[in-house]
Amino acid sequence: MRAMRFAIAVPQFYSDGQFDPAAFRAYFTRAEQLGFDSAWAQESVLGSSSVLGPVEAMTYAAACTERLRLGCVVFVSTLYSPVHLAKSLSTLDQLSGGRLDVGIGTGGKGRQFAGFGVDPDRYVARFTEGLALMKALWTEPRVTFDGEFWQLTDAAMEPRPFQKPFPPVWFGGSAPAALRRAVRLGNGFFGAGSTPTAKFADQVAIVREALAEAGRADPDFPIAKRVYVAIDEDAGRARSRINIELERLYGRRVADIEAAAVAGTVADCVGELRKVAAAGAELILFTAMYDQAEHAERLAAEVIPQLS
Repeated sequence: MRAMRFAIAVPQFYSDGQFDPAAFRAYFTRAEQLGFDSAWAQESVLGSSSVLGPVEAMTYAAACTERLRLGCVVFVSTLYSPVHLAKSLSTLDQLSGGRLDVGIGTGGKGRQFAGFGVDPDRYVARFTEGLALMKALWTEPRVTFDGEFWQLTDAAMEPRPFQKPFPPVWFGGSAPAALRRAVRLGNGFFGAGSTPTAKFADQVAIVREALAEAGRADPDFPIAKRVYVAIDEDAGRARSRINIELERLYGRRVADIEAAAVAGTVADCVGELRKVAAAGAELILFTAMYDQAEHAERLAAEVIPQLS
């Protein structure tokens, strides 16, 4: 049984001209002092919410930190050229001294694939092929690849990742087929912040069943969960504030997403987070949608000691 680990979000919610480099550096200096295991970005290329790009934010974070692992959950890798994405992530793994984790997902049927030149009828095949090509570029000195979407002949990519054979690849996803794909092709499963705890527990059961069928040991395949969190002595105010932020992020109000968020007093949050851990999360990624530095302090001092 692995010890619980706790992660924190990379600050990305900045409107035009609002980014504060000094505050960003101070946030990460303190996050390392507080003992968080890792920091994770998220991707939102299109949408009304103001969110910085994950690769750029993670690269800046790498320069501000020494110990924290850095990841993104998730890159919708279907929308990328796998050659470019493999190069960006290999570079970041080198720059961080091997502290990178890579989260990927297909994006699901509702994605605006046409805006990225992607055939919506072949997005899963494109996703799977793209991952195969990235792994080949990360591990082979010369790559010859004859796929449906991409072809290479005797191509090299250097430097390859600092971590060998490549950084851990975490899968997002919710459908049973996606969860089984995670076990078949990935190194871990990361539950979405928009997924309620009860549904996450069902997903974990499918993942563990697939691991058993594949003869893979559970300890070799970690399971994590992003949790949107808001702490306030006034529980109603916490719930109201996080619902407003989630509506801004997702572009609409969705009951399941609001239900997945943990908001309220410290006692309220501890109770709900214990349920997340009981559902199978071995790493909990706390994502505060506002007052992120203040939440980091409260999580480390008041919440995590009651969960460890």
